[in-house]
Amino acid sequence: MARAAVSRRLTWQVGQLVEARAETPTARTLVLDVPDWPGHLPGQHVDVRLTADDGYSTQRSYSIAAPADGDRVELTVQSVPDGEVSPYLTEVFAVGDQVEIRGPVGGWFVWRPADTAPVLLVAGGSGIVPLMAMVRARRAAGSRTLFRLIYSVRTPADAYYADELRRRVRDDAGLDVTYAYTRTVPDGWPGQPRRLGVADINTAGWPPDLAPACYVCGPTGFVETVADILVALGHDPRRVRTERFGPTGG
Repeated sequence: MARAAVSRRLTWQVGQLVEARAETPTARTLVLDVPDWPGHLPGQHVDVRLTADDGYSTQRSYSIAAPADGDRVELTVQSVPDGEVSPYLTEVFAVGDQVEIRGPVGGWFVWRPADTAPVLLVAGGSGIVPLMAMVRARRAAGSRTLFRLIYSVRTPADAYYADELRRRVRDDAGLDVTYAYTRTVPDGWPGQPRRLGVADINTAGWPPDLAPACYVCGPTGFVETVADILVALGHDPRRVRTERFGPTGG
């Protein structure tokens, strides 16, 4: 882990797929074995590069979904219709295949298990990926830091890691998870589909007096809205860390 904090020149490495799991009908988790991987912190991301037989290459950035574990790097990729990279990674890339990977990247949007301040995680859609790495890192470290996760998705079928989050809430004391649905709610859900608002963040989050560390990740509009709400509720802007993504061509 400490090696990831050392400034160094990033170089491309070869990762081999050793395991793949479907998270939703359009999202897939890839477990890569990357020899001599330098380690990473929860919240960091990597660049993935594909090169065709004719030499054409393209790359995309993906958040790391799990804490450091030797040479293993775990990514969850959402397939983007007509994308150049994500359809290959989610539909074609097979165990034993190789891909180029470079990282880890990013040093601001990270959580360290030694941190003891309460944590508020707010995810929109696939923005859950780096936040799940933090949830898993907390578990791996045996941390008792209080975590609250607010996870906004379109429908129940779009939720990543749903079974694991249920187990985490059951087994990991101090972790709470609240869902919000923007298009379709589960049967028996108390309420209508809606976007996250002030009342949701105020009720499911931490009060600003506790000075929580806030991490917000999702599409640009979602992140800006949630960050504005947190500041309006009285949270210190310096403690609101954001990671956003927009159209990249997939």
